[in-house]
Amino acid sequence: MTFRSLAARVAALSAAVVIVATPVSAQKKYDTGATDTEIKIGNIMPYSGPVSSGGIVGRTEAAYFKKINDAGGINGRKISFISYDDGYSPPKAVEQTRRLVEGDEVLFMYTPFGAPSNTAIQKYLNSRKVPQLFVVSGSSKFADPQNFPWTTMGWLPSYRIEARIHAKYLLKERPQAKIGILYQNDDAGRDYLGGLKNGLGNEAGAMIVAEESYDVSEPTIDSHIIKLKASGADVFINIAAPKFAAQAIKEIAVINWRPLHILASFSQSIAAVIRPAGFENAQGIISATTMKNPGDKQWDNDPGMKAFNEFMSKDFPEGDKNDLYAVAGYGMAQMLIQVLKQCGDDLTRQNVLKQATNLRDFRSEVLLPGIKINTSSTKYTPINEMRMARLTGEKWELFGDVISSDVRE
Repeated sequence: MTFRSLAARVAALSAAVVIVATPVSAQKKYDTGATDTEIKIGNIMPYSGPVSSGGIVGRTEAAYFKKINDAGGINGRKISFISYDDGYSPPKAVEQTRRLVEGDEVLFMYTPFGAPSNTAIQKYLNSRKVPQLFVVSGSSKFADPQNFPWTTMGWLPSYRIEARIHAKYLLKERPQAKIGILYQNDDAGRDYLGGLKNGLGNEAGAMIVAEESYDVSEPTIDSHIIKLKASGADVFINIAAPKFAAQAIKEIAVINWRPLHILASFSQSIAAVIRPAGFENAQGIISATTMKNPGDKQWDNDPGMKAFNEFMSKDFPEGDKNDLYAVAGYGMAQMLIQVLKQCGDDLTRQNVLKQATNLRDFRSEVLLPGIKINTSSTKYTPINEMRMARLTGEKWELFGDVISSDVRE
């Protein structure tokens, strides 16, 4: 065989290998809920009920995904965002989730809202190997990859992480504090309380002088606030959902109690909490945050906040751009887009989970400088750092440096 004929056979064989290999390497993989043209995503939100103010998260996400679809979608696929109201009711959450998974056949669940609802659907989704991504709850039970590898992953720091950050702040700034705590009588409230005690360590017994829990069925929490004042507490930690957090702010003003007031981050919303409570009643409240506040003048020339404000004006004009729930919905939507981009043409549930647990130094445009998102197969808490902020006038003003919880979950 001549060299020329041998070279010709090698070239032909190589071409054959390319012809055979190319379709395999470019093969698309889909599970239920994904096609060449569509990605179905399921969601439940409290559009009604006691925490209906949280529904702005879902509405913001829907508007953001429409914006993405209008620009061509993700890798040529449009996002079908199917969101149902569960009224913050666990039985309704189960019903709507089954409808989404078994009826609508979504690829995965995304940002279901609240600890009660997510607790109710966690085992079901995990047993069916349906990812339950970026839940809108900071409960540590939603960061348990050993027992629930398919579910669940939050977005914001867990309640335990946030509580430890508050504890770290108090140990430094108010080591002689007498602390009174109001918390919701559920897993989320107890989780936050546990994180606070853990962060205070050996000082918890001496510093915490009173604890009051409330149920969401209570019409008012005024009596709890009166008891906390009577305890002699000079620091009040308000671990209440928006409706009750606003009530607490009002009642503190009515009874002329003047403690250092620390507010849980999930009730920072100007629109849902501070404005209803009265700006005059909320001055000096402090909280921890991870996000830029849209009402803060320091972000007027920030490219990320300019993009957010433009989105709100153009794509979601009925929304309130000063509502931190809208900021959170925008940030979580950007995080999901990153995951879907990383998935490429492998839109299986397993790969969606793989990419969600492989985010490296990702930054949403609305996160504060210095705060980045990192996940892994053993780390289901994307954010572990926060900054303190103080309510001044009609906006939150940042102070101090980024604070780490010192414990990675």
